[in-house]
Amino acid sequence: MLIEKVLQGNDHAFRLLVEKYRNDVFRTVFAVLRDQKEAEDAAQEVFIKIYTSLPQYEYQGFKTWMTRIAVNHAIDVKRKQVRRKEEIIETIEEQVVGTPRDDVEKTIIETDRRRLVRKRLGELPENYRDVIYGFYIEEKSYQQMAKEQNVQVKTIETKLYRARNWMKKNWKEDDFS
Repeated sequence: MLIEKVLQGNDHAFRLLVEKYRNDVFRTVFAVLRDQKEAEDAAQEVFIKIYTSLPQYEYQGFKTWMTRIAVNHAIDVKRKQVRRKEEIIETIEEQVVGTPRDDVEKTIIETDRRRLVRKRLGELPENYRDVIYGFYIEEKSYQQMAKEQNVQVKTIETKLYRARNWMKKNWKEDDFS
C-alpha cells in the first residue's frame, strides 16, 4: 500500500500520493479560499501536513482524513487573511483619521495651545509683538515685514533676535506644555 511505503521513507511513494490526490486537495482548499494562488500555496502546505501527520493516520478512510486536514488548513489560512485585512484597515484608518477620541483630544490640546500662545503674545513688549506675530504666526518674510513697517531688513532681524532673547529669559518651556 502507498501509505506504508511513504511511512517507510519512500519519497517516490509520497510523490505518487501527491500526484493521485493533488486535484482533490486543490479543489477542497479552493472551495474555501476562492483564490487560485492562495489555493495552490495552501495545497502544498496541506501535503506537508499530510506527510508529517501520516504516522498518526489510523487507516480509516484516507481521502476523508486528507480532506479534513485540507479543509482545516484552508479555514486557518482564510482566518489569517481576514485578520491581516482587518489589521491593515485599522492601521490605515489610524494613519489617515486617527481614532475619534484622538481627534477630540488633539483639537482640545491645539485650541488650548493657541489660546495660551495668544495670551503669551499679549505679554510680549509691544515693540517685539509685531515681529514675532508677523514672522511666526503670519509666516511673513523679513523683507515683507520691513516693507510694511517702513524699516530696514536689519532692523527686523535685530527685533526678532531681541524678542527671542526676551522670550527665553521670561518664559519657561513648561509654560507651553
